[in-house]
Amino acid sequence: MTQKLYIETVGCQMNMLDSELVVAALRRQGYELVDSAKRADTILFNTCSVREHAEEKIYSALGRLKHAKRHNPDKVIGVLGCMAQNHQKIVFQRAPYVDLVVGPGQLHQVPQLIEDVRAGRGPQLEVSLERQAGSRDSVADSFESYDPLRSPEMRPSPYQAFVRIQIGCDKFCTYCIVPKVRGPEQGRRPEEIYAEARQLADEGCREITLLGQTVNSYSYRDDRGTTRLADLLYQLSDIAGLDRLKFVTNYPRDMTDDLLDAVSSLPKVSHYLHVPAQSGSDAILRRMKRGYTVDQYREMMARIREAIPDAAVTSDFIVGFCGETDADFAATVELVEACRFKNSFIFKYSERPGTKGAERLADDVPEEVKRRRNNELLAVQNAICQEDNEARIGVQVEVLVEGVSKSAAKREDDAPQVQLTGRDHWDRIVVFQGGRRLIGRFVPVTIYDANAHTLFGEVVTDHVGPEVYSLSV
Repeated sequence: MTQKLYIETVGCQMNMLDSELVVAALRRQGYELVDSAKRADTILFNTCSVREHAEEKIYSALGRLKHAKRHNPDKVIGVLGCMAQNHQKIVFQRAPYVDLVVGPGQLHQVPQLIEDVRAGRGPQLEVSLERQAGSRDSVADSFESYDPLRSPEMRPSPYQAFVRIQIGCDKFCTYCIVPKVRGPEQGRRPEEIYAEARQLADEGCREITLLGQTVNSYSYRDDRGTTRLADLLYQLSDIAGLDRLKFVTNYPRDMTDDLLDAVSSLPKVSHYLHVPAQSGSDAILRRMKRGYTVDQYREMMARIREAIPDAAVTSDFIVGFCGETDADFAATVELVEACRFKNSFIFKYSERPGTKGAERLADDVPEEVKRRRNNELLAVQNAICQEDNEARIGVQVEVLVEGVSKSAAKREDDAPQVQLTGRDHWDRIVVFQGGRRLIGRFVPVTIYDANAHTLFGEVVTDHVGPEVYSLSV
């Protein structure tokens, strides 16, 4: 009988890619992917440990499965990914009916571990070494990457894909759990990356996003020399059928001029850069151990604007970090106003056990102050987003059509014209009316309205070129 699999993913693009690879491996074993835990024989949660809320969300979901497991002991329940690496045996203690706990470095073992559970070998725990448990090489080896097994059904669309170029992180920011749960920084072989991208393009994928915890820190050295991210972009841009390249997430100090030159000169590379600042205060950046000053971040932004004048830059910010004063927060607001980010992901500080911040710094900013600062900074950023998006009205952009918009999908609309969604060269979300046959194509769209997060447009029907677009099906 075919085994039915349900997987729920929480967290970043890296987790989304990990889930795709796990599903691909299990489908090769004959598993069928289903959209409901109730219908599944195997239920997997691919988890995040960056914030406490993400972990508690998973424990709540596990709690809801307690009775299902009691009524059906053969149902296999697994916790994968960063939370598994971080909590390890704690997962079994809090949810004794969980069958397997597997870290991100052992995901290739999931099919066999499920078989071990079904064979009556008891709960399975497979995680990587702790960072201090051996030499750097031995710890790195325990965080094994297993690309490029793919499962197109797990992607946002068949025309887009993530490609991992790097795993792990060596920055050790005091608030961040990633170096612990993802291991040492390691770049993949460029030949493997190219081969995977070529395979995806041959399968019809038109946009690839290169992934790394600090993607612009990518480096791979062999007897032929050192390959950096800029080199990869030049290589991948030569792949026929691949039309757009993006990469996330960047580290400010590694935003080199050669990388900016590559983004500027290669037509396939999106003019979109995600470069987290985290704070506008030097005092907070030192406490965070970010490795740069506000002036250095501003200098980087100036180089971006000079090399790529129309670049859309996004950022991350943490408010309420240990010891943050009103003056520190005001400096963050000033940085956001000065840089005019396309968007910022803003989070209240959440202390993570196992980080240097939790060990050495007091989480001393009251929750109500964190909440107020979060809302204030979000309001500043949203106002900038609104102004900048309104400036796009009347502009024609090229959009990769990703699919039917969420609101249209909820209506289950079978009309020939539906609301479609996609992103432009600057990663801005664009929605417009069109026929489903446009999905997977690049189409010209003229913007007629905008809000803080979305551009609204109309397909240009008099487009002259190899494909003629119209609103009819």
